[in-house]
Amino acid sequence: MLTGSDLLAKVKELGDVSKSDLVRACGYVSNKKDGAERLNFTAFYESLLEAKGVNLGATGVAGIGKGGRKLSYIATVQGNGNLLIGKAYTALLDLNPGDDFTIKLGRKQIRLVPVGETDED
Repeated sequence: MLTGSDLLAKVKELGDVSKSDLVRACGYVSNKKDGAERLNFTAFYESLLEAKGVNLGATGVAGIGKGGRKLSYIATVQGNGNLLIGKAYTALLDLNPGDDFTIKLGRKQIRLVPVGETDED
């Protein structure tokens, strides 16, 4: 997996390719138990942001929630049907009370897109 200036150079070199091809070319690929390929988009984008000097963690450590616990990046639907994201995740994304999102439903996925932005941003 490329990191730092090597990652930035590869992204610039590849130019206008699909996101999947970009992640694959930079080495952010693993294999599932059944042998299928898994593209690690989150790790890729975190490394890309780090290479550009963006720090996602308020305390300097991304992925750490309240009390120093590691974030699981798993959410469970509650008994009343609500899906709770949690303060640690909204803090990582620098979200504030009142921020509006458009809900995009896909095949077995939910995307929250900030109002005024496109799905590709």
